[in-house]
Amino acid sequence: MPQRPCPGREQARRPPRLRLLNGTAVASTRLRVMDQEAEWAAGRRVGQGEPAAPAAAVRVLPGLQRQLASLPRPLALAWPGGSAGAPRAALRVTLHRRRQLLGFMRGRIGDLADAHVRGEMDIEGSMRDLMAVAGALVRDPVPQRAPPPWQQAIATLRSHWQHRPWRDAAQVRAHYDLSDDFFALFLDPRRVYSCAYYAAPGMTLAQAQEAKLDLVCRKLQLAPGQRFLDIGAGWGALLLWAAQHYGVQATGITLSRHQHAHVSRLIEDAGLVGRVEVKLLDYRELQDAAPFDRIASVGMFEHVGRARLVDYFGHLHRLLRPGGVLLNHGIAAGGLDNHELGAGMGRFIDRYIFPGGELVHVAQATQALARGGLELLDAENLRPHYARTLWAWSDTLEAQIDQARALASEATVRAYRLYLAGSALCFERGWLSLYQLLAARSDVAPDSATGWPARCDYPFTRRHMPG
Repeated sequence: MPQRPCPGREQARRPPRLRLLNGTAVASTRLRVMDQEAEWAAGRRVGQGEPAAPAAAVRVLPGLQRQLASLPRPLALAWPGGSAGAPRAALRVTLHRRRQLLGFMRGRIGDLADAHVRGEMDIEGSMRDLMAVAGALVRDPVPQRAPPPWQQAIATLRSHWQHRPWRDAAQVRAHYDLSDDFFALFLDPRRVYSCAYYAAPGMTLAQAQEAKLDLVCRKLQLAPGQRFLDIGAGWGALLLWAAQHYGVQATGITLSRHQHAHVSRLIEDAGLVGRVEVKLLDYRELQDAAPFDRIASVGMFEHVGRARLVDYFGHLHRLLRPGGVLLNHGIAAGGLDNHELGAGMGRFIDRYIFPGGELVHVAQATQALARGGLELLDAENLRPHYARTLWAWSDTLEAQIDQARALASEATVRAYRLYLAGSALCFERGWLSLYQLLAARSDVAPDSATGWPARCDYPFTRRHMPG
């Protein structure tokens, strides 16, 4: 617990200093403000009025009013003993602790999201209006400076420790085994829980997800009889699409017990037993006798851990036959050096949504891919498509919020509302990206016809990608 500063000459000689942060004057001596707030809450009064506000809080109020006036949406902000902003605004934020004002003024939106999940902050209004305000408060949460070497070393050790097989299984199940019915509320009918591909402007979410499934299959040039591996198969959409539309012999793996049971039922219902199988298995434990012709990893890359990426791509290299092709579809960090988003957002996602999730910049992903023995063939950024996908999920969840509360706790519903809308904001602003990386295990034997020293099934043209 912080100690109360002793009253006297020294305290009088050192009033709270103010500094500018994000264009707003705030108290730099946070502990002293908290002590003054405690005195206020204890009931020290001025005359017969309300408890006296801390001096620092009074001094920063004009800065807060200016900050609220500059926001892109009207906002009514309230806290114990005070309020500011537009009183009749449709968007209302109520802080239950005065010290949260400091986090608001500094744009610590991840910390505020945490307070909302814990019931210490209430929100009224649309998620789209809220994210417009959040984006203005936070400015740019992508650090532009590399952390010091000691911090990088600790992060590497932590990544190794967090991504042992048993921990990965527990972390994956903490998210994906929440409730199939809850996820079904906002996903498309096939339950594709990854970025859709809006090939045409008027597409619905369901159509865009089918377009993404087909995009993956066309990039891989799937053909009847090929052995196809889907790593992180989710609820089975790609696995079944590839088998039904391209005639492959398909294997999927997942760590989620719920997803494994769901996909097993789908395979049986579709009459695909013998052609399609799903295994409850860590990718590191897959040791098939025969190599695969094609591999897809969609939305699983984020769970690997940056310290294990080279091993991950190396294992996929061993699972591919020489000349075989791999597609890795995953989220990438917006900056070269940030281990997580700033403003408390990374910690919020790790605590409430994806425990153990780690992101790297696409440059680091391609470097790990090359160190794993694979040859990069093509890279495509689908960032705007993921922003639109996330807004579709968010809007659908908002329209069914009562059903969501019947399926999950209030804390879970609050966390997912902020996660979906907040992620949409991150992809809109470029703080996060989404890449599809196409790679091959090139055969080093020379091609007698062309003389090229490395061969694979990729044609090195885009004729196989109509439309």
